[in-house]
Amino acid sequence: MSEAEKKRVFRLGLTGGIGSGKSAVAQVWLSQDPGIALIDADSISRGLTAPGGAAMPEVARLFGASMVAADGGLDREAMRQAVFAEPEVRGQLEALLHPLIGQAIQAQVEDKVRQGAQRLLFDIPLLVEGKARWLTQLDAVVVVDCQPETQIQRVMQRNGLSRQAVESILVAQASRSQRRACADVVLYNDQLSWAELTQQISDLAAHFRL
Repeated sequence: MSEAEKKRVFRLGLTGGIGSGKSAVAQVWLSQDPGIALIDADSISRGLTAPGGAAMPEVARLFGASMVAADGGLDREAMRQAVFAEPEVRGQLEALLHPLIGQAIQAQVEDKVRQGAQRLLFDIPLLVEGKARWLTQLDAVVVVDCQPETQIQRVMQRNGLSRQAVESILVAQASRSQRRACADVVLYNDQLSWAELTQQISDLAAHFRL
């Protein structure tokens, strides 16, 4: 029996569409709740496709050298364009990455539990898209929500993408209604001041300390 199974800690899922502010919520949450530890699925995925990442040899084999950047990591812009042009490429990439991400997450869970975490916060961008897997592993789900136009403006400013590029990303993700349907709590992060957002997160952190 694993350490995580010996000591079952509360598992909270955190998700939201691109530009919702989910990552900021996660970081504030960590500062509000000293007993919680973060499992960041997106960070794990980026590490697998970074220079020297475990997934890169198979990326090169499956998709060719054009998907490998000069530094040896994934050429993210080239992959984004390939997925947009040929949707089946997304499925191939996910089939490669998801088992590796799952293994890395399990290893991190074991490590956090050994270190004494009382709660685990799973930051999972595609939680709803993979709900058949994730919802059986989580005790509750918080969805960070905002208007699509807010998402578009945030991502355009943050990433320098065109409106069309951001809209194509939104179309590929779960809809607002699909995410909200999976939520135990919805945190509406639209036109809030930083103080208001921080207070909402503080209240939620206190609630989930149980």
